[in-house]
Amino acid sequence: MYGNASSIHYYGQLAKQRLEMGRRETASLLHCDPREVVFLSGGTEADNLAILGTVRSRTASKKHLITTTIEHPAVLNTCRELEREGVDVTYVQAGPNGVVYPADIRNALRPETVLISAMHANNELGTIQPIEEIASIAREAGVLFHVDGVQAAGKIPVDVRSLGVDLYSISGHKLHAPKGIGALYVKNGTRLNAIQFGGRHERERRPGTENVPGAAALGRAAAVAVENLEAESARIASLRDRLEQGILARVPDCGVNGRRSPRTPNTTNIFFDGLEGEAMVISLDLKGFAVSSGSACSSGAVEPSHVLLAIGLSRERARASLRFSLGHSNTEEQVDALIGAVAESAAQLRKLSPTYTAVAVANE
Repeated sequence: MYGNASSIHYYGQLAKQRLEMGRRETASLLHCDPREVVFLSGGTEADNLAILGTVRSRTASKKHLITTTIEHPAVLNTCRELEREGVDVTYVQAGPNGVVYPADIRNALRPETVLISAMHANNELGTIQPIEEIASIAREAGVLFHVDGVQAAGKIPVDVRSLGVDLYSISGHKLHAPKGIGALYVKNGTRLNAIQFGGRHERERRPGTENVPGAAALGRAAAVAVENLEAESARIASLRDRLEQGILARVPDCGVNGRRSPRTPNTTNIFFDGLEGEAMVISLDLKGFAVSSGSACSSGAVEPSHVLLAIGLSRERARASLRFSLGHSNTEEQVDALIGAVAESAAQLRKLSPTYTAVAVANE
């Protein structure tokens, strides 16, 4: 449907129908009114619009924002931009389990606080944050609450009304839609300034000709996720547990970061003492497995993961940690092959590692 969805001619209206079908299906994933869904280019733009749009809509001379130290760069760097504009930002620490304590959010509140922004599930650990409790604190204080739900939507049930949030970001490619499409839930009545300027598209929230194929694909992916959520989440969680147990059984001096917290079913983060995570990434890549030593949006960074440092890991252990992500196409056979590849790579690299020798001696 190549017509412009904002045109009134026949082809434009066909495109509009597909756009709105995608909006309805996306709204069903989030349990909201379709009119509360804004289509954008992805999770990063959704986070930017939510945070910049709400804070800049306030005219007070003093403004304050609360977020956490384990957020995605899409949130952290947006907050730093607001700091350059004169907004005060409090970065609440997460606990060693990878979860933020709601009491710390409450203690950070000020009379001039206008927004709280916290992720639903961490992108490196998979740890699920206490969103309902934080939302209750925000409501009591009369403060808007934005949630980065990119890592949660499609993995765990998301009902924005039950959660009590005002804004919720999602990204299409995390649901197996194409890259370059995302959405932001904006609760009806929420004040939100546009951060881009042009036409009056998306209820004047986001100008520009709508990405109809992307929106239709996101909607369809959302509908599939809704249909299969319970069974698929259980299956992938079983694969994650199989992966963790297999690696822990075959590789000494390793462990799961954030293991004791509620987590999304698809993500695990494992440290391998005495090794460099980047070396493991390369070794496993050569064996046909794609893993990560941090956020994909921070690839190429020489610093260890800010998330792992924020929960109290040493720089050495943070550098020695790998994130494994599982999806609908993965099988038990693939997981078993990955376990073998991890064990083989760890053994090979540790033979060359003077750091691991020191660790082994220290543990004897």
